[in-house]
Amino acid sequence: MNTADQNALLTIALLAAFADGGKGDAERAEVRRVAESLGDAQINMAALYQDVLLKRATVASAAAALSSPELRQLAFELAVGVCDADGLRNEAETRFLAELGQALGLTPPQMAEPAATADALATMPLEDILGKPAEASAATAATAAAASAGPVVASVASRSDAELDKMILNYSILNGALELLPQSMASMAIIPLQMKMVYRIGTAHGYELDRGHIKDLLATMGVGLTGQYLEEIGRKVIGGLLGKVAGRMAGGLARGATGAAFSFATTYALGQVARRYYAGGRTMSTQTLKDAYAAMFAQAKGLQAQYAPQIEQQARTVDVSKIVQMVRAS
Repeated sequence: MNTADQNALLTIALLAAFADGGKGDAERAEVRRVAESLGDAQINMAALYQDVLLKRATVASAAAALSSPELRQLAFELAVGVCDADGLRNEAETRFLAELGQALGLTPPQMAEPAATADALATMPLEDILGKPAEASAATAATAAAASAGPVVASVASRSDAELDKMILNYSILNGALELLPQSMASMAIIPLQMKMVYRIGTAHGYELDRGHIKDLLATMGVGLTGQYLEEIGRKVIGGLLGKVAGRMAGGLARGATGAAFSFATTYALGQVARRYYAGGRTMSTQTLKDAYAAMFAQAKGLQAQYAPQIEQQARTVDVSKIVQMVRAS
């Protein structure tokens, strides 16, 4: 993958981020932050961002710059992931993907498979297949009883702190491992796994949660879902990890170390702050949530090195072809 290919892939990802028609300052700021954080000697992400925002870059020009059929397929997969990162794509995003697929010269089957995978991940129920997780029931009853007596300022968790810590760590290791894999489908699973983790933490403290609540909580902490996904794939593109390099796992592990640290730390920080938030009766202010997340993220980046062997081992055993089943079972 040469620099022109990298520029084209990242341009398509940025175009996908704005395809939903959202022009809010928050969304622009989120994408701009990602562009600035991915500065590279050969790739000027900030300039690509400006080209997209000012409509100097087009789907047709970016598609034409890709040098192989494999990269054109990859570009479509990345765009689907961006569109579905914050939930099932809307009508504008669907039109964008149809235009992109046509510009890339893809057949309907080539577009259908990644779209189906992304849709399954974006719409997967957060609760267990058999219904509400069993561990939530006792905590729900305790919270309801406390609420009848007065304002709830703290909740009774149905799982110990040690159990919740272990669960958060397991999700963090798994997401760090997914970041090491070259397949774009692996990156698509990271956000659903984070949302499922937060859901399990909340229900363990007796709270009835839905996808919208969790998205809002993550956004309050400063973790925009679209921005996070852009950052994940940007690191993979710039680091040369993406490109369907089957059989070169050792090289992929080396190149993906920075991305693994990012996904591990993001997941760990989200989990630990969510645990404090729900344990304290959801009383943390917006600024407190942001500060707590930033501090925990910095701490988790240092912690990641300790678990690097487990992350690499996990990466060697993940079956990306069964990514939806893996997320459902986690």
